[in-house]
Amino acid sequence: MAKETTNKMKKQVAYNRKWNEQNREHKRYLSKRSTAKSFFRVATKEDIQAIIEFANEQLKERY
Repeated sequence: MAKETTNKMKKQVAYNRKWNEQNREHKRYLSKRSTAKSFFRVATKEDIQAIIEFANEQLKERY
């Protein structure tokens, strides 16, 4: 049974590696989004206000 588990783990590692290589930009996006959410948990009121202003500027420029 240990050998079977090891084979499954090797296949999963190989699959993950292949997915990561094929989806590099999406993985980077997810990582940055996670970092941003984590920052909001510790951000001050001033930080959040500055981010809101920046986000509003980006919305005007892009959309």
